[in-house]
Amino acid sequence: MIFPTVAPALLTGFALAFARAIGEYGSVVFISGNMPMKIEIVPLLIITKLEQYDYAGATAVALVMLIASFALHLTINLLQWAARRRMAA
Repeated sequence: MIFPTVAPALLTGFALAFARAIGEYGSVVFISGNMPMKIEIVPLLIITKLEQYDYAGATAVALVMLIASFALHLTINLLQWAARRRMAA
């Protein structure tokens, strides 16, 4: 079967694309709806906090995004490591 062979590559591709989407900042702000508590996106929330001179709040939101992205990459690396060990054995 071909899926077990390409599964690590698919998983890596998905994780990198998702992590990139989490960290996307510039272009998404222009197409967002900006309806508070409905379609609010994180990059727009950061910009709003920066415009209100709430640097601590903007930093906190950015830190949550950074931690989520790091956790996703760590999880994917651990899954790939486990998959490689399983295939080698």
